[in-house]
Amino acid sequence: MRKTALRAVTEMARRDPRVCFIGSDLGAGVMDDFRADMPDRLFREGVSEQHVIGMAGGLALEGKIVYVNTLATFLTRRCYEQLMLDLALYRAKVRLIGSGGGLVYAPLGPTHVTTEDMGLLRLIPNMAVVAPCDAEEMARLMPLTLDWDGPVYIRLAKGGDPVVSRTDAPVALGKAVPFEGGRDALLLTTGIGLQACLGAADLLHRDGVGVSVLHFHTVKPLDREALLAHVRDVPVVLTVEEHGIAGGLGSAVAETLAEADLPRFPRFRRIGFGDAFACHYGSQNEHLALWGITPEAIAASVAALRQGA
Repeated sequence: MRKTALRAVTEMARRDPRVCFIGSDLGAGVMDDFRADMPDRLFREGVSEQHVIGMAGGLALEGKIVYVNTLATFLTRRCYEQLMLDLALYRAKVRLIGSGGGLVYAPLGPTHVTTEDMGLLRLIPNMAVVAPCDAEEMARLMPLTLDWDGPVYIRLAKGGDPVVSRTDAPVALGKAVPFEGGRDALLLTTGIGLQACLGAADLLHRDGVGVSVLHFHTVKPLDREALLAHVRDVPVVLTVEEHGIAGGLGSAVAETLAEADLPRFPRFRRIGFGDAFACHYGSQNEHLALWGITPEAIAASVAALRQGA
């Protein structure tokens, strides 16, 4: 997914002289095409993330559109004050490409696990938060970030994930993508959670349970209209995300539903990571299974919620 995102940045830079790129800890060979064609608009600043954000904000205030790439854990937590005061306060047109969001780097331990990034950035005014489900969706979303009014955080998965996005549906930042499958239950998800949700919907369909899935590639601004339209008259609603249940998509949905004038409130559950550090060393899939983010576990949660458990 990172290759797709950075390839898109290079192509946008070739078409638009406003586009600049700042990299931190890029690795050998990364962005060589950009550097060869537009060397005056590419900057390698090393492991100095707070400086990178301040620099990006300054360039943006001079009329540039700046794409920044480094690991999500360092791009979000380490730079929080700079993100808020150097970017968001001024609606600076900086696009933050966070590599390895969620549990991609789980084998490296809790220092490299990013399960609170979307929640942290949701709190910042003027900040958009985007989490594509696969490389194809990433390729379609990246050009839309070019003229977005304000900073954008783009959460990258590890890459190589199965393509599950809909290519037959229009894509727009801030607009959810529906996968219609029935009205017995509704799964709301973002990022790679879509894979597990579609798998769960398929398992439940075999048991005669109709489940629709609504994919939010944009967590902020949330597509409130689509959410409320799909929630009405559905008895069971679950959110699924590779993120802590506090602050992320589940929280955004719960906040919206709590203030909506629904004729009947559905049974509701959030699936994600609890109030704990990822101190269990293992692969991304092992961590996902530990917290119930698999097709089988999600299907079981839907069945239990339908039965009132």
